[in-house]
Amino acid sequence: MTEAPSPAAERHASWLELFFDLVVVVAVAQLAHQLEGSPGLRDVGLFVVLFYAVWSVWTSFTLYANVAATRTRTRAMLVAMFGIAVMAAAIPQAAGDRGEAFAVAYVCCRWLGIISWRRTGQLLFSWPAAQAGAGFVPWVVSIWVQPPARYWLWTAGVVLDIAVSAFQGSRGPQLIDRMRRSTSTRGASRQLRPAQLDPAHFGERLGLFVIIVLGEAVAQVVMAASDAEWHRSLFVAAIAGFGLLICLWWLTLEYGAMAVPRYSEHRIEAWLALPAHFTMTLGITAVAAGLGMLAEDPAGPLEFASRWVLCGGLALYFLTTTIVGFVTGAPRGWLLWRALPATLVPILLGVFAGPLQARWLALILVAAALWQVRYARRHAARQSE
Repeated sequence: MTEAPSPAAERHASWLELFFDLVVVVAVAQLAHQLEGSPGLRDVGLFVVLFYAVWSVWTSFTLYANVAATRTRTRAMLVAMFGIAVMAAAIPQAAGDRGEAFAVAYVCCRWLGIISWRRTGQLLFSWPAAQAGAGFVPWVVSIWVQPPARYWLWTAGVVLDIAVSAFQGSRGPQLIDRMRRSTSTRGASRQLRPAQLDPAHFGERLGLFVIIVLGEAVAQVVMAASDAEWHRSLFVAAIAGFGLLICLWWLTLEYGAMAVPRYSEHRIEAWLALPAHFTMTLGITAVAAGLGMLAEDPAGPLEFASRWVLCGGLALYFLTTTIVGFVTGAPRGWLLWRALPATLVPILLGVFAGPLQARWLALILVAAALWQVRYARRHAARQSE
């Protein structure tokens, strides 16, 4: 996405944007609770779809505020915040009586986003889903459709949003050129302009969302520990859980929201960064739920579903960073000796660690994450050259 200008001074998140984020904290907490117990494939699939709905509304208004800057409409942001609150309240029963309410709230939020974007007079070619998106229509239709067809429509909406936006976003420069030639030829009085993202503000907002989901993971560990019987096994599991979260935070601090070496957020490409951000934060939310279940009985083995929630979430996080690193030209040593092992370890644990006590499982996972952090600390100076 070579749409970003070179701003004279870096913008930071406004008080309005930070207030807007508060409702996302609640929504992420509700989503993490959806994976508690022994979730089946249907539960996991619904979790992914609901997470995308919340994330996409946040993304749409975050990108809108990025482009609109001081012209951001406070009323639109606050109404969208209320819409996400309704979605969050509906999440526990989204598979039942409140599925229609969730869909209505989501459609209203996305429609408000479309109107808000239209007022800017700009088109965001790097991520079209922020303004409308091909996946909007299946969600509208789902309001009048009963389960299970409703869930398939939601899934189709998610797939269309991501696939079409990533494809069109990768062709953004060509589309911008075509738009400018067409506009100059027609001499239209009302000209739409290509939207220009502020890369520093964009990277900061993505990082803040990562902090939100890490905060939910901390809350899951604390709440589970407060209800459990305190003994040595719990202490070991809690230390390992916090260590894992510290590692994920450190990677975000060291490399930015994508946690990939040499991936400068001042040349960030929305069509690549946003799908990666979605899967990474989805993975961290799953890790949050898994750590909560792990802290409930650290002396015993985790159930199959709970183990895969924890290990699968971490594997998804590291797999995403590996793919982004490969696409963006990260150091080969990091890819082969750090990123790939960190991805494979949780997958192998998910397959073979059935009899392993939960506390030892947590310790191995934190060791895999530390393997990544160790690279970051030892090679930071070399990467900055």
